[in-house]
Amino acid sequence: MSIDERKAMSAMTGVVQNIVLENREKLNITGVLDVLSFDDQIVILETELGLLTIKGENIRINKLSLDSSEVTVDGEIAQLAYSEKDTLEKSGGFLNKIFK
Repeated sequence: MSIDERKAMSAMTGVVQNIVLENREKLNITGVLDVLSFDDQIVILETELGLLTIKGENIRINKLSLDSSEVTVDGEIAQLAYSEKDTLEKSGGFLNKIFK
């Protein structure tokens, strides 16, 4: 899905997602539906806009509120990446993606 298509979809559905990264150490995310997987090096979140993978070192989930759709992640954050749900399912599931 292109950026323009995603913007149009967000405008129609009213989906808003905010990501605030402070000094690559504290990450606040809204629009989170579920935490699919986490350890001290990777966190995979299901969000309103697709799967969000967070990679780094000494990562921990400091705050998790699925009622308000908010997650706070602390640690040395090195990478943030979105992917589509169907992309991971076609590649054999998210566990295969993690351990590649």
